[in-house]
Amino acid sequence: MKTHASIKYLKISSRKLRLSADLVRGLQVAQAEQVLEKKKKKGSVMVAEALKSAVANAENNHNARKSSLRVAEIKVDEGPTLKRFRPRSRGMAAPILHRMSHLTVVVTDEAAVEKKRSAKKVEKTPKKQLAASGKEA
Repeated sequence: MKTHASIKYLKISSRKLRLSADLVRGLQVAQAEQVLEKKKKKGSVMVAEALKSAVANAENNHNARKSSLRVAEIKVDEGPTLKRFRPRSRGMAAPILHRMSHLTVVVTDEAAVEKKRSAKKVEKTPKKQLAASGKEA
């Protein structure tokens, strides 16, 4: 079972937010919270907030336990950009870009992840190997 939470229009560039998101991708929820708590980045606070929301959604909607949840996917997308101008010398203007981001966190139950891994291991016999050995599918 997958559960997600998204936060839109975060006042941080997606490049900066991805630094914090990449740290916790694939970790268990408890480990991810510890990693985000130690970091002194603005983005880590935002990722932690979205992670807590996703965990709360999983506990409330699917009766999942926090200890069995894993961060399956974190997606950081670019949001709208506010364009402002600052006056410069000789009557010119310099653009100021206030970038925003959209953050989506998906958590999943570990049992579902293990089932997928075992299913992929069974399907790993490519057709080229079967053809080389003389067997056909």
